Amino acid sequence: MTRSYVQKLSTILLDAITDKDPLVQEQVCSALCALGESQPEEALRACEEHLRLHEKLAHPYRTMILRAMETVVSNHISELDKDMARAVILLASSEMTKAKDLVWDWQQAASNVLVAVGKQFIGTVMEEMLSKLQPGALPHYFVVRTLANLSVCNAFGMVPFLTSILNTMLPMLGAAKHDATREVLCYALQHFSEGTLEYLANLDQAPDPTVRKDAFASHMSSAYDILFQQWLQSREAKLRLAVVQALGPMSNLLPSEKLEEQLPKLLPGVLALYKRHAETCHVSKSLGQILEAAVSVGSRTLDVQLDSLLAALHAQICVPVESSSPLVMSNQKEVLRCFTVLARCSPDRLLAFLLPRLDSSTERSRVGTLHVLRHAINSAAAQMEVKKPFILSAMRLPLLDSNSKVKRAVVQVISAMAHHGYLEQPGGEALVEYLVQQCALPPEAEQPQTAGPSGEEPPADSVHAVSVRTLYLVSTTVDRMSDVLWPYLLEFVTPVRFTGALTPLCRSLMHLAQKRQEAAPGALLIQYDGNVTLPSPYAIATRLLAVSSSPYQGDGRGAASLGLLNVLHRDIHPSLGPRWATTIPLLLEYLDEHAADALPQKEWEEKLLAFLRDTLAAVSDNTWVCQLSLEMCKQLPCYNGAPQEKNFLYRCVGTTLGAASRKDVVKKHLRELLETARYQEEAEHEGLACCFGICAISHLDDTLTQLEDFVRSDVFRKSTGIFNIFKDRSEVEAEKAKGALMLCYGHVAARAPRELVLARAEADILRNVFQCFSTKDPALKLCLVQSVCMVCQAIRSSAQGGCFHFAQKAELVAQMMEFIRAEPPDSLRSPIRKKAMLACTYLVPLEPALEEQVRADMVHGCLQSVMAVLTEPEGDDDRQEPLYLDTMQALEDLLTSLLQRDLTPQGLQVMVEHLSPWIKSPRGHERVRALGLSACLLQHFLEHLHVSALVPFHNLGLLIGLFSPRCADLWPATRQEAVSCVHSLLYLQLGYEGFARDYRDTAVERLLVLKGGLVHSDPATLFHTCHSIAQIIAKRLPPNQLISLLLTLFEGLGDTDKNCSRAASVMINCLLKERGHLLQEKVPEIVSVLRSKLQETGEEHVRQATQNSVSLLASQHCEAVVSSLLGSPLPFDSHTCILWRALAVEPSLTAQVLELLLQKMSRDVPFKESRAFLLSSCPGRVATLLPLAATCALSEVMSVPASAPAVLELYPQLFAALLLRVSCTLGVQLPRTLQAKERRAPGLALASRNLDPCSSAAETLQVMLLRGGSEDVVQYVEREGGWESLRTSTGHEEGVARLASAMVKFAGPRLPLVMKALLGAHSSVYEVQRVTSTAFLAELLNSNVVKDLMLLESLLDNLAARQKDACASVRRLVLRGLANIASGSPDKVRAHGAQLLTSMISGLDDGDDPQSLVALEAMLGLAKLLGLVEPWDLRSVLLHVAVRIRPFFDSEKVDFRSASICLFGHLNKACHGNCEDIFLEQVIGGLVPLLLHLQDPQASVAGACKFALRMCGPNLEREDLAEAFQKHLQEGRGLHFGEFLNTTCKHLMRHFPDLLGRLVSTSLFYFKSSWEDVRAAAPMLTGFLVLHVEPEQRQQVDLEQLLTALQLLLKDPAPAVRMKAAETLGRLVKFA
Repeated sequence: MTRSYVQKLSTILLDAITDKDPLVQEQVCSALCALGESQPEEALRACEEHLRLHEKLAHPYRTMILRAMETVVSNHISELDKDMARAVILLASSEMTKAKDLVWDWQQAASNVLVAVGKQFIGTVMEEMLSKLQPGALPHYFVVRTLANLSVCNAFGMVPFLTSILNTMLPMLGAAKHDATREVLCYALQHFSEGTLEYLANLDQAPDPTVRKDAFASHMSSAYDILFQQWLQSREAKLRLAVVQALGPMSNLLPSEKLEEQLPKLLPGVLALYKRHAETCHVSKSLGQILEAAVSVGSRTLDVQLDSLLAALHAQICVPVESSSPLVMSNQKEVLRCFTVLARCSPDRLLAFLLPRLDSSTERSRVGTLHVLRHAINSAAAQMEVKKPFILSAMRLPLLDSNSKVKRAVVQVISAMAHHGYLEQPGGEALVEYLVQQCALPPEAEQPQTAGPSGEEPPADSVHAVSVRTLYLVSTTVDRMSDVLWPYLLEFVTPVRFTGALTPLCRSLMHLAQKRQEAAPGALLIQYDGNVTLPSPYAIATRLLAVSSSPYQGDGRGAASLGLLNVLHRDIHPSLGPRWATTIPLLLEYLDEHAADALPQKEWEEKLLAFLRDTLAAVSDNTWVCQLSLEMCKQLPCYNGAPQEKNFLYRCVGTTLGAASRKDVVKKHLRELLETARYQEEAEHEGLACCFGICAISHLDDTLTQLEDFVRSDVFRKSTGIFNIFKDRSEVEAEKAKGALMLCYGHVAARAPRELVLARAEADILRNVFQCFSTKDPALKLCLVQSVCMVCQAIRSSAQGGCFHFAQKAELVAQMMEFIRAEPPDSLRSPIRKKAMLACTYLVPLEPALEEQVRADMVHGCLQSVMAVLTEPEGDDDRQEPLYLDTMQALEDLLTSLLQRDLTPQGLQVMVEHLSPWIKSPRGHERVRALGLSACLLQHFLEHLHVSALVPFHNLGLLIGLFSPRCADLWPATRQEAVSCVHSLLYLQLGYEGFARDYRDTAVERLLVLKGGLVHSDPATLFHTCHSIAQIIAKRLPPNQLISLLLTLFEGLGDTDKNCSRAASVMINCLLKERGHLLQEKVPEIVSVLRSKLQETGEEHVRQATQNSVSLLASQHCEAVVSSLLGSPLPFDSHTCILWRALAVEPSLTAQVLELLLQKMSRDVPFKESRAFLLSSCPGRVATLLPLAATCALSEVMSVPASAPAVLELYPQLFAALLLRVSCTLGVQLPRTLQAKERRAPGLALASRNLDPCSSAAETLQVMLLRGGSEDVVQYVEREGGWESLRTSTGHEEGVARLASAMVKFAGPRLPLVMKALLGAHSSVYEVQRVTSTAFLAELLNSNVVKDLMLLESLLDNLAARQKDACASVRRLVLRGLANIASGSPDKVRAHGAQLLTSMISGLDDGDDPQSLVALEAMLGLAKLLGLVEPWDLRSVLLHVAVRIRPFFDSEKVDFRSASICLFGHLNKACHGNCEDIFLEQVIGGLVPLLLHLQDPQASVAGACKFALRMCGPNLEREDLAEAFQKHLQEGRGLHFGEFLNTTCKHLMRHFPDLLGRLVSTSLFYFKSSWEDVRAAAPMLTGFLVLHVEPEQRQQVDLEQLLTALQLLLKDPAPAVRMKAAETLGRLVKFA
């Protein structure tokens, strides 16, 4: 291709660079770069010429072109010849210097071009640049900047020119007056110095290895004088920073004597900048370079400046860091780098400066000093080696600092010291102890932190976390620390102040001990020789066991403590190794299985106590056991601040004393425990009592003796009233001590051997307890009651408890009742009444028996105390709910124990009489509790029933009458309990009739099923359930109990709870019905008051009676009743609806009613034509009254469940009639009179049903389906939105289809008769009924059910007969039905293939449908059928179909595009392996539309294109192309359109290069598409075709036409289209 073509391409693109959209500009730039990739010189020449010829082009666009040129030059620098390079250099130089003022983006882009060319043509660039650098005249800003950048990117090429450049530039320094000029000169000097240093550092690779630093010394010296003495004093901050950035690298090129001479001035000058600049990173970096230069020349004057240097740098390290920006972080690192230089050259001076500042008054100073010290220890280890004692001594002050930031810094310093051997020196132990102290700190709350002064990331961890991590790392990774830490760390295990550090301590000690075990197996780990500070084995064992009781505190100290115990087993006792090797791993495994919030604390403590008992048994050494118990007692005061752990340790003391055989030791410790216990702390009472209880297992006599002695020690002396040992304490504290002692007695009784307790209970235990009953202190009361509970329970559970005569029983019961009555009746704040009732429960079975009045008073008092208690609102008190439940359980247990003493109907009656006032209480919570207690009592009675003779249950009717109405109580829980009571009573009756206890009665068991329906409060459900319950009662109730039951229920009608009153009414009616022979004379009376009862009240029992009466009347006079009710005014009021529903009670009666109503509905026309207004030209349809009334009546009758058999009998007739009724009432209005009533309906007592003709018909159809057993049909249609569609003219067909589909799925056996009933509608005069029946039958063919039912042939014939129907909708639905055979009966398609294809082709050619909807249906149908018909049937129509559907590809209607493209895909699929050439032409012709419509705005069209292309692939007979289609165009997978189009075009041009012209010309058609995405895809397709075709195929393309079209697209309003056009233009360079 000639040069003119590339120029034309470039010109088009360059003209487009002025596009307003930045993305389009970028794409144009990319296209220029693409041209440059293929033809770099031509592209550069075009850009150069464009810029030269368009002098007035704005600089932003010139910048874009220059950037493109830079990219081309950078990528193809080696391909450029000198002439081209020179042209580019001249252009860039001109662009860069054309404007005297700074235009940064433009001039920077030109400078970048020069730098890019300079990498290869440094000489030519330098020639041009030097021409701009004339002596005596200040150069252009970017000339200097370009030279600076060249010196860095091509140091080897630039350094030889530096002498000349400096000779010219240095004299200009004095003439530079503007800050911008001075800044760029500084920038140049900085980069010249850096380039020179790089050159000198790589002399072995340099072109001239003879270059020396001295060659630049004089120039740099001259420049230094001006920069430092003049420019550094400028007021402009940017200039000062530029100067200081230059001085750093320049100092390395200054003569050594010059540097030595200037340091006294230079260093203070640089340091002064710290005060004048906020961002000091560049200052610190330059200072570091200067210091390195000074050290490298052995400067002596540095010592003089050292103090000021250290002060300034220290101030920088102490600056508060408010940002984590890279510059701030960099400054911190550069400052520390300066300290490293100083630490290595002057360590003494550095330490002399730093260490005194550890005592600074400011936190920042102390923290900063510590960070510098840590850095010096790490980075100058050799120089600091001899300074270790000095540094250790200085660290004493920071150890006393309480500031958390200082503490963190100290810990970091200690970590550094550990790695470098500091802690091995004398004084190192203090640092280790400090580290452990910090580990013991409580973890700090998470707070936002700022960056630390050392420049590190903001500390996210607390002092505790940092210390823990440091201790573990030091002990595990620093080998030299092993001897320092072991066994020293053991000293921190037992002191309480180090409790928080136990977990890291134990982990570190475990690691250290294991290392020692590996080094010396079998040896003791702890050597006590002379080491008196180490804790004893008993102290270690006690401490670790006690803290293990709270295993998840302190970051899991339980597992750590047990692990350390296991490691130290030999040191604890030589016999423990084998036993602990088994037991401790089991404990650790238990902890692993439970999370912290799911650990059963009591169970865990029991496991630890079992471990302790096992340990004591394994040791079997009384001396060792006594020593351990002594140590445990000694450690008890240490846990005063940890009640849980102290109580556990109390239990450990009891366990250990129980294992001790020396009674004197046991007595001594028990006495000391009583004397030293902190009785004022109630939390410790339980622990002390448990200790005595556990000890009593082995030492009952000794334990009781110690308690007795303590009680006698003037505890109850009347003169003082308090213990002698509490003379200085208040009476309250004395009461607490008594409470603790009472608990001790209780636990002793509960845990001591049962055979020993009986003899000591009254004489030694209760005797002392009785002395405290006069107290008013609630805490002491609770302890007393709890103690009594334990004693009574112990007596009752004893083997001899049944024959034990408890002389003090009545006295104890009276005392417990006094406690109960003293509790407030309206609130529940303490467990006293619960414990007291529990004590009474244990007392009741004991002999002697209580008197009847005492029992009655007990029941009455307990009920009064508990039943009325109001529970706290949910969430107010988390402890309230468990306490309430426990109290109710205690009351239940008490009543059950009382009933057990008199298990007779009379005894049961007495208990129920106590509960009766609460059962009828107006307060719901009281009824719930009373019914719950009644149910439990009845269940207990039933479970313990023993009938020796057949006797009557004489009060059954009274009891059932009391409980049964409560089945409808307002409270769900009450209803549930009431059913349970009735259930138990009926089984009690069966028991008294002689049935076995395990007998299960079917009717009575149904009560449990009904019970589940009472959870919800729906009144209909409740009363229906009550009716069912009454039926069950009627079946099982003895005749002699009926009267008493009815009387009780009649009394229940006056219940204050209206629900219960209604329930009584329902049950009365049910009993009357079931026992009708007894009340036969009442029926006429009920009929006579029918209407008056309905008007008087709406009570449930009245309504039920009314319905029964209507049912009787209609059974004798069906037609008269139906006609009369149909004459009722519309809409039916609620009373009329009740009467209609009453007609559905008997199936035979219901069938008669339904047949009559169907006749009434079809006898009259469904609507009448009328005009809404006289002047209106649009006639309206008004519903006729009789069919409308019949429809509403059908709905009411079929809404009753009992109508189901009749509905099933008339299912086909009802379904067809109602469906056609729906269709012929579409858009039909109510008469004006009814419309007025509808508007007034909200104020009238009318039924809630919709009176709209169509809606009422649809609702009636739903009711009919539900009652006919087709619930699934209704639900399916509802889910699919079919019912709503069915009522609208636009969605009616879809609704009918949904209904037909549902019938096929869920009501298939009914279809033959339904279809027969619908066939008559094909001749209907109403067009809408023909449409409805056709839509229904068409959808039936979508299922194979019609084939199974042998309906297929008749359906086909019927639909074919309707193909010539005058209605286009009917013809369309016929085609839909015929196509549905493909999915419903695919095996039948071949047999009817010719007929089906003929019908579809006829539909394609249907000319009577202006909207082409019949053609659309034909396309959709053909898509279904093509794969199933015989090949020879298809071959004759293939081409005709392909040609006929092609115009629809680009239809404006999305449905037509989607259907036609999908059908095209199916045509291709049908031709796989047998594609004729004539059809292949259609395939090729469709490729471009299909590829471009992948970008169609409608997803359905894009999906159809994916399918069609996948089907086209095999017909193109190119495997790789077909594979690409299959890979990229998977259904449901996202498409990367560009990648796919690229791949497709590559394969097309490889296999079909001759199609290039045809494909491109087709694409040009879509350049004018109305869819933006398609319009953008068209040039994209063209570009990829060009990209992959061989250049010699260019003659197929009319390039002029293509370029013109693309040029027009560059002016498209859509930026995306313009971008793709530019991209394609970049690819057309291939034809150059």
